[in-house]
Amino acid sequence: MPRVLIIEDDTDINNSTAQYLRRQGCGCVQAYSGTEGRRLWQEGGFDLLLVDLMLPGLSGGELIAEIRRSAQTPVIVLSARAELSDKVELLSLGADDYLTKPYQLEELWARIQVQLRHASASLVREILRYRDWELNFDEMTLTAAGQPVNLTAHEFKIVELLTGQPKRVFTKQQIYEAVWGDAYAVEDKTITVHVSNIRAKLRPSGTDSYIQTVWGIGFKLSER
Repeated sequence: MPRVLIIEDDTDINNSTAQYLRRQGCGCVQAYSGTEGRRLWQEGGFDLLLVDLMLPGLSGGELIAEIRRSAQTPVIVLSARAELSDKVELLSLGADDYLTKPYQLEELWARIQVQLRHASASLVREILRYRDWELNFDEMTLTAAGQPVNLTAHEFKIVELLTGQPKRVFTKQQIYEAVWGDAYAVEDKTITVHVSNIRAKLRPSGTDSYIQTVWGIGFKLSER
């Protein structure tokens, strides 16, 4: 059940929106001012915010800017202001979508579903697990068999590339061009050296054998 925080000072709009979303299976919490919305937001646990622009206490724009300093929770703006400049301003502040009043509740629900799918995909991307490895893309860290592995940026990108397609054999050229974004030089030993360093760092966790050498071609991950 997604939890939605509705911050709207018009009681009728707030109530009708909450009632509709609850019928769709959402858990809704209602706020009627920017200040109240901020307090509820700080308590945490919300998957998406619906924010009016013209709010007492704290404007919708100010609230979105404050939220974006610490979180990427989806925000959909609900406003009677329909000028293109208003939409551009709110999107630049960090709003994910903009719906002009009066709006159809069915359209609002469709937009909410899109944002929730995007957020879900993003969360999946932040953590990638392979056997005893856990890659955190937000923090750019690798944990192997419960042990933190201190990788350089290039080493992390190599592990990320291999883990993203564990059954694929990557040539040294493909790895170099994907990680460094530059043309690969013939007989360049950069990839071999980096893979050797990665294995050495993985050895204490017992997972250094995960990276297999495919002789004459490149590298892949072992399946077991």
